[in-house]
Amino acid sequence: MARAQGARAQMALAYETVYGTPPTTGFRLMPFARTTLGSEQPLLTSELLGYGRDPLAPIKDAVTADGEVVVPIDVEAFGYWLKAAFGQPTTTGTTSKTHSFQSGNWTLPSMSIETAMPEVPRFAMYSGCVLDQLSWQMQRSGLLTATARLIAQGETIAAATAAGTPSTLGLQRFGHFNGTVRRNGSALGNVVSAEITYSNNLDRIETIRGDGRIDGADPTMAALTGRIEVRFADSALVTQAIDGAPCELEFSYSLAAGASFTFSAHAVYLPRPRIEIAGPQGVQASFDWQAAKATSPARMCTATLINNIASY
Repeated sequence: MARAQGARAQMALAYETVYGTPPTTGFRLMPFARTTLGSEQPLLTSELLGYGRDPLAPIKDAVTADGEVVVPIDVEAFGYWLKAAFGQPTTTGTTSKTHSFQSGNWTLPSMSIETAMPEVPRFAMYSGCVLDQLSWQMQRSGLLTATARLIAQGETIAAATAAGTPSTLGLQRFGHFNGTVRRNGSALGNVVSAEITYSNNLDRIETIRGDGRIDGADPTMAALTGRIEVRFADSALVTQAIDGAPCELEFSYSLAAGASFTFSAHAVYLPRPRIEIAGPQGVQASFDWQAAKATSPARMCTATLINNIASY
């Protein structure tokens, strides 16, 4: 008997034309490190009395389908997760394409994602997947990955794939070594680490249905938050926090000409931090920042991906 192994698992993704309806073509094989995407249906303990001390059979509750996917931040495939987070990008350029993803869209695309364990065989198709949150960290070393939190409508299990033969993408990963943090256009020094979290704050539409699934997941007020940890070398960030003025923070990765990713938070507000001296080592300060809609450009953030993909 074959046993499932993560080394043989695969993930295919395609955008849906109709929410909750998997397309028959257009699937792409996606790189991923791990996933918790799945469907669960808890049991409700019977509350009925009069049948003795032994309980009656439990009752099935509503179905919940959601989870996280950890993916590499790379030159090509990461654009599909950015489209899920921000909506359709604006694409310009000839040889190298510049894809600009902007916050503030009222409509987000839904996806069908199939996870495959071919040795069982088990092919789980998750339809109606909408991205709730996208987050990642910047640091000096290690593997650079992002976590995409998804809300799905439902799960369908089959013994054969419904994704056909997915097309493959070139894998060219960014690394922490390729990262740069800028403040108002100038390199921000003494940064030890940074965290970025973009949330769509999806609202599950939990209506009464015979199949127990949700009717949708609508975006509400977006949020962009994070943290930067810096070695305390000057008072520029503290002064900004005291003054209450915003700044633009830019987190970027670049491999070569025609291969880069830049995430810009246009109006970032910093809290006044506690400066602690924990011992003889260097003093560090943490800023749990929040972003808001800027005056120019009139949006909260922009993600720019440059590669050779014609469109997303």
